[in-house]
Amino acid sequence: MSSFSADFLGASVQPSANHGERKDGRKPDMILLHYTGMGTAEGALDWLCRDESQVSSHYFVFEDGRVIQLVPEERRAWHAGKSAWHSEADINSLSIGIEIANAGHPGGLPDFPDAQVEAVVELCRDCGHRWAISPERVLGHSDVAPVRKVDPGEKFPWARLAAAGVGHWVEPTPISGGRFFQKGDVGQPIEALQSMLSLYGYNTEITGEFSTKLEGDVEAFQRHFRQERVDGIADFSTIDTLHRLLSALPRFS
Repeated sequence: MSSFSADFLGASVQPSANHGERKDGRKPDMILLHYTGMGTAEGALDWLCRDESQVSSHYFVFEDGRVIQLVPEERRAWHAGKSAWHSEADINSLSIGIEIANAGHPGGLPDFPDAQVEAVVELCRDCGHRWAISPERVLGHSDVAPVRKVDPGEKFPWARLAAAGVGHWVEPTPISGGRFFQKGDVGQPIEALQSMLSLYGYNTEITGEFSTKLEGDVEAFQRHFRQERVDGIADFSTIDTLHRLLSALPRFS
């Protein structure tokens, strides 16, 4: 693909050939954040631009805060893979994908530098304003693809983004004792948990059984919203945080 003008004025352009038309003329109404999970930022950027990789994102953010645009926002970048949110499966057609240079879990979960976080905030604010993206639709890859994906990881500073006006957040309920639910449990409380996750947007089946799938959905929720402990167990802290997030959504308030 030939060069194009950056949608975000703070970005330089390095075109990737890996993109297509958004299905049914969809416009982006979601921002999806990833970490690269590779050893170097340069290697990750090169891979996203290679034809044979068949992957791309709209933006790439270096550790020092530099922003590169690879795909025009009007086009469908290939970053989400098999994923779903609120029963919609073609996440690529409805999202803007942002790859954040970070070695991730394979590299020991390094911290995200301040300059990088500030750049992500500015980029998300700009995209969110131009496309009128609601805060609850700023998500991580792990939210739309639990188990299969774990990025941007439990060390990603979602609270810091929310304090700057990006994303949906409540302060997590402190971890304490009390009743909890885990894999193998069955019954109405499990059905209620599944219903709450589904209402928030997770692709959670309502079966009344705490399955491996539900464990993965709970881990994904914790990785974003209750990062202190990611164990797939639905304790009071997890359930209450989820309940308060739901209560804070405009459609439930």
